[in-house]
Amino acid sequence: MSSNPTCEPMAPIDVVACLVFGPEGLLIARRPEGKHLAGYWEFPGGKLFPNETLFEAAIREIMEETGLTVRPEYHWMSVDHTYPDRRVILHFMVCTYISGVARPLDCAAVTWIRPEALERFVFPPADRRVLDRLNELPDWTALA
Repeated sequence: MSSNPTCEPMAPIDVVACLVFGPEGLLIARRPEGKHLAGYWEFPGGKLFPNETLFEAAIREIMEETGLTVRPEYHWMSVDHTYPDRRVILHFMVCTYISGVARPLDCAAVTWIRPEALERFVFPPADRRVLDRLNELPDWTALA
């Protein structure tokens, strides 16, 4: 049975997803139990507040989830993805690590990874396009 019985279009949820580059690589976070897509790895971020810019949301979300201070550099790409129960528009922001030690404050775990480790982690289906683009890059420093 569909979770959208009227078949009306679902209103999208705008989410910022941050590609945080630091000295140890790219930051990823594991979704906590009890949340949508629990257990999957993702690029940390979250829902935008009303009237909040992508840059403001990136700074706030990374601080709330990991305790890090970052500088959002630019919007890299957006992905519109529909799950059975919701539609999300992920806005991927390239961010530079400024300070702090990554801690899992509002996620189950955090880790820094190198390009060769990316495929060892399971990400949600909505992240597939960005993962493909990252894998096409000869060097992640082209983004940072």
